[in-house]
Amino acid sequence: MSLLAVLISSIAHAKPPKRVIKLGFIPLTDCAPLVIAKEMGFFAKYGVDVQLSKEASWAVVRDKILNGELDGAHCLFSMPFSVYTGIGGKSGSEMKIAMTLSNNGQGITLSKDFCGLVGFKEIKKVASAVKSLKARKEVTFAMTFPGGTHDIWLRNWLAACGVNAKSVGIITIPPPQMVANMKVDNMEGFCVGEPWNGVAATQGIGFTHIASQDIWKNHPEKALVVNKTFADGDKEDLKNVMKAIIEACKWLDVMGNRKKAAVFLSRPNYVNAPVQVIEARLMGSTDLGCDLGVQKYKDDYMLFYNNGVVNTPKVAYGIWFMAQYMRFGMLNSAPNYKEVAKKLIMTELYDEVAKSMGVTIQEDMKPFKTNLETITFDPNNPAAYLAGAKR
Repeated sequence: MSLLAVLISSIAHAKPPKRVIKLGFIPLTDCAPLVIAKEMGFFAKYGVDVQLSKEASWAVVRDKILNGELDGAHCLFSMPFSVYTGIGGKSGSEMKIAMTLSNNGQGITLSKDFCGLVGFKEIKKVASAVKSLKARKEVTFAMTFPGGTHDIWLRNWLAACGVNAKSVGIITIPPPQMVANMKVDNMEGFCVGEPWNGVAATQGIGFTHIASQDIWKNHPEKALVVNKTFADGDKEDLKNVMKAIIEACKWLDVMGNRKKAAVFLSRPNYVNAPVQVIEARLMGSTDLGCDLGVQKYKDDYMLFYNNGVVNTPKVAYGIWFMAQYMRFGMLNSAPNYKEVAKKLIMTELYDEVAKSMGVTIQEDMKPFKTNLETITFDPNNPAAYLAGAKR
């Protein structure tokens, strides 16, 4: 066989190069599943070439997913519902939830103005403290994205405190900029993911008043969200990305691995925050600040796998978030809750991946209750919940 024939034959039988899959993340501790899947070689193990891209804000993540610059991202679980319903983006824009990445691990930080007025989880003292502060200044709270998880934790907390959200300012600040904005007195409190609550406490500019798991134990927080093209067109690649991330989630829930995870996350190309702050809160140890001592979380610290409980993306949770939009006047009319949730959550694909890895699929559509509420949420009847929920 001639050299030319050999070359032609080798070219014909050569495998096409693997497509680079670009996944975004925001510098938060709970981007860990993507970071660990990359650093521990799990993406490579499942044959996918993944490039991680550090992004500046959730709005940038939204835009890049929708325009195709990102195939997917570590994302707020509720962001696809916020965007689709027109709260946090163009109504009808589809971002798909492939799986849940984490539970718990967010927090509400209050500024030094509240120190001495309100302690850890002292819900009943918040309204009078806000009233006292409002006598001399505007009171503003920050969250990270309209209709995002932090927005909803903040509004749930305000309602439980007896503070009407319309009586205070609520602004949007990207997570890594929260501490700097509190330093210059742009807000009196913020709701964000770790490590930024921990950083604020360490720097003495604020204190952790309540963790998100105190608002709703084992709540959905971050998700792997992908664009419609990736969801519809590259199913095998997406399944392999999900398998790698599930393996990373399992690795992360071995507590002996979390110190190593904190070292990875602390690097400038990832979270770029002090390793000791990241590590402490990953381990369930919360130095609250404001001389309030240390709070130890035993079974409801930040979780990534929890024997498969974390990763099932539940339709019921999508319905709950949209019900919150109605509860707090963010929508004028109720969406078709179940239809929208089923459109945006890739239940069948997740179930297929979970079964292939022996991960238990969690039961969906069961009623549940959050920590700060006395009424039960039935995803099959959100209107009944709304009739009794505090605003």
